[in-house]
Amino acid sequence: MTVLTPGLLDAAGIRQPYAADVALPPLDSPQWQSPFRAFGWGMRSVGSTVLTLVLFATYLGIGALAHDSHFSLAWALASTAFVWAGPAQIILISTLGSGATIVQSAIAVTVSAIRLFPMVVSVLPMMRTPQTRRRHLILVAHLTAVTLWVECFRFLPHVPRERRIAFIHGLGCGLVCVCLVANTIGYTLAANLSQTLAAAILMLTPLAFLFSTASNCREFADVVALVLGLVLFPLATQLNSGVDILISGVVAGTVAYGVHRWRAQA
Repeated sequence: MTVLTPGLLDAAGIRQPYAADVALPPLDSPQWQSPFRAFGWGMRSVGSTVLTLVLFATYLGIGALAHDSHFSLAWALASTAFVWAGPAQIILISTLGSGATIVQSAIAVTVSAIRLFPMVVSVLPMMRTPQTRRRHLILVAHLTAVTLWVECFRFLPHVPRERRIAFIHGLGCGLVCVCLVANTIGYTLAANLSQTLAAAILMLTPLAFLFSTASNCREFADVVALVLGLVLFPLATQLNSGVDILISGVVAGTVAYGVHRWRAQA
């Protein structure tokens, strides 16, 4: 779920935002003196990113999916707060709803969450100071998912280093609150709408992921992987293997990687 706004690349290849992208006080402003105000600026920044709308639409669908899988609203909200990763939550709801054990679901969610580890490793150095302790980074590590990772590179250059942890706490908590509201709305709508409209809400989640993935196709191999995956999935479903998405994804990704290597050597 990543949509990059326009920006520039510095000498190290890291995207730096235009000043117009971010409406934050100057780095030397007295408004950064309090960590509580930094937290507030983080909360306010939730409204300045289009990814908030993407998250809202996605978590509408997750709330509806939780209702369709016969989980309670409290359970759905708890999964959002503690798992805080859309794909992992979908895996959790889908596996438990299909009769898998807690251990099997936990393994599936853990494998999905491994993708976030490099993101956490890449952003934590942007927030550390000589006074930072590991306990100060626990909540930051938990909140670092794809959306927050993208926004860290946009916002943090405009935030004093000693206030970056408080700022990210505010930004992350604000995004979680938006998703909790979306969960509640999606769950309630699915419980009170017709079957057709409820199904339409459920479609918001895969559509959000599809459009987000398409918007992030930067290389020709990315396009090949996405298009080939969409083409192969209907064929993979004919195998009735239970791992149709995995099969189509592995085949499409392997072919796309081969195309990338061939183009690099050509």
